[in-house]
Amino acid sequence: QVQLVESGGGLVQAGGSLRLSCAASGNIFSFTAMGWYRQAPGKQRELVAGITSEDSTNYADSVKGRFTISRGSAKNTVYMQMNNLKPEDTAVYYCNAVNMWANNFWGQGTQVTVSS
Repeated sequence: QVQLVESGGGLVQAGGSLRLSCAASGNIFSFTAMGWYRQAPGKQRELVAGITSEDSTNYADSVKGRFTISRGSAKNTVYMQMNNLKPEDTAVYYCNAVNMWANNFWGQGTQVTVSS
């Protein structure tokens, strides 16, 4: 059974930084990609950044140049460094993993709040 546990959210002023972590357990060797999504109040969940098992990355236009996704050496942890945070980045951030059978797995979410 796959489990994703996020950490690192919090309250930060505009222009500040946070680093989110996602630790995966279970059948992680079947993962083809991992990523971060976010959902703000009243809005749909959106992809923020993703990384494949070959370390190919992609980002939402709104975070390019400010956020960086990476994986730990053990490949079971995904990080997202968020710099120059803006109030519009405020949301619940969810870790996501997709396996080779196209099943999606989600973490419980971590709140990021950016004050102006």
